[in-house]
Amino acid sequence: MNAKTGKNDPAEAFTLTDNRSGKQYHLPVISGTMGPDVIDVRKLYAETGCFTFDPGYTSTGSCESKITFIDGERGILLYRGYPIDVLAEQSDFTEVCYLLLYGDLPSPQQKKKFEYGITYHTMLHEQLIYFFRGFRRDSHPMAVMCGVVGALSAFYHDSTDITDPKHRMIASYRLVAKMPTIAAMAYKYTIGQPFMYPRNDLKFSENLLYMMFGNPCEEYRVNPVLSKALDRILILHADHEQNASTSTVRLAGSSGANPFACIAAGIASLWGPAHGGANEAVLNMLTEIGDKKNIPDFIARAKDKNDSFRLMGFGHRVYKNFDPRAKVLEKTCHEVLDELGIEDEPLLDIAVELERIALEDEYFVSKKLYPNVDFYSGIIFKAMGIPTSLFTVLFAVARTVGWVAQWNEMIEDPSQRIGRPRQLFMGEPERKYTPLHKRK
Repeated sequence: MNAKTGKNDPAEAFTLTDNRSGKQYHLPVISGTMGPDVIDVRKLYAETGCFTFDPGYTSTGSCESKITFIDGERGILLYRGYPIDVLAEQSDFTEVCYLLLYGDLPSPQQKKKFEYGITYHTMLHEQLIYFFRGFRRDSHPMAVMCGVVGALSAFYHDSTDITDPKHRMIASYRLVAKMPTIAAMAYKYTIGQPFMYPRNDLKFSENLLYMMFGNPCEEYRVNPVLSKALDRILILHADHEQNASTSTVRLAGSSGANPFACIAAGIASLWGPAHGGANEAVLNMLTEIGDKKNIPDFIARAKDKNDSFRLMGFGHRVYKNFDPRAKVLEKTCHEVLDELGIEDEPLLDIAVELERIALEDEYFVSKKLYPNVDFYSGIIFKAMGIPTSLFTVLFAVARTVGWVAQWNEMIEDPSQRIGRPRQLFMGEPERKYTPLHKRK
């Protein structure tokens, strides 16, 4: 088929011409408040007998959403209309959670009430503590997290009725509040240390650091610079439009699955190295480079089409400009290293030099391979003493609020149907069955 844009009075339409028959089809064009228009193909099969073919759905809009907007060409990321860098600098994570869930920034009274609701949902059902013991000690924390989050629906039956708005909001609060507790316990379990119960006098990021690094033998004082850095990282990762894990949550939710099962599915999707594991890959790459003097050799390898090596933390599936989140983390990285007295950090030196080269080298500039959010987050986590196995776990803690906001929006969307992608079948056509004793 050939396609051309046109006008279908009175509304704008997209005209398809079938070269086989010469017949024309007019498809509606829908405009959002920002971003590219979309062609409504919902009636395409009924009218033409054809489906669209879009592996990875990179050119397909799967839903309407009011939560997050991305302009990859200009390096823009907005949560409910607010620029991500402004939120990261001026808000805290719970305020951003409220924004994503309710659509507006809270008043002081609303923020206080919301923080109270989150804080007093951080405890886990005590029987869940014993659930951890069923895992091997050397289990990856993401494996533990998948299992425990999926099991929440067996403990919180009073918030699984997805048709009840109150149930949905209670489940949303529980997931946002309990995820740091689950993450910290998954970490403590793998290193053989006792679990630290959440404290109601601490804020979200402070509580997470306390539960990860505190122990019953001594008082743990939360460093405000580190808690602020963690808060920024959580804000920057809170939502990112219809990425793989968010689409997984929506697809699972479209079947009517309970919210705990949907978020567990999202965690499983996030675990993939091409998605949530990218910052760990950046740290491994910087360690492999080892010294600034080795950078030219690795740059040459990255440019060599015959070499499988590629620079991690550069470029993005969506952003074709500087990742706006990376700018915030670059500053945060220096703040953390200064606070901890790390004056000569080899990995940071390598990272800064790589960034300089990427912004000046014609090869990287022409291909728009700018540093992304994963480039600095791994270094920050390492400086804070967070093991690489926990990087994606913390990503899941941050993204949970985005997942539940997107899940709630999907449930309330009257046009949403159960997800059912189509396929281009390339297998055998119908064949005649041959009984076993007649086969050669």
